[in-house]
Amino acid sequence: MNLSAIISVLAAEQSSPASLAMTFIPLVLIIVFFYFFIIRPQKKQDKKDAEMRDNLEIGDEVVTNGGIVGIVFSIKDDTVVIETGGDRSKIRVKKWAISKNETIHDGDAK
Repeated sequence: MNLSAIISVLAAEQSSPASLAMTFIPLVLIIVFFYFFIIRPQKKQDKKDAEMRDNLEIGDEVVTNGGIVGIVFSIKDDTVVIETGGDRSKIRVKKWAISKNETIHDGDAK
């Protein structure tokens, strides 16, 4: 059997619409799985974190991504000055570096 005969046999087998649909169904299911179980929850968490950073107030106790614990001293557009330690040293960090607000406000339910 020569190469052109093999290609024509394979082309004849693959031309049916049912086999084409069966080829793409697993791919579509994988994409749907990734969207609902990975992408969508991550976007939801990102929105929640951004809301937490936007609602920071002076006096809130925060934790940075690096593990620094401090109290918010001042808030600018994209930076926050936090006061840490017993000597009351101040550190300026980016807002995106704040990972957790440990202050419980009246409206918060934990």
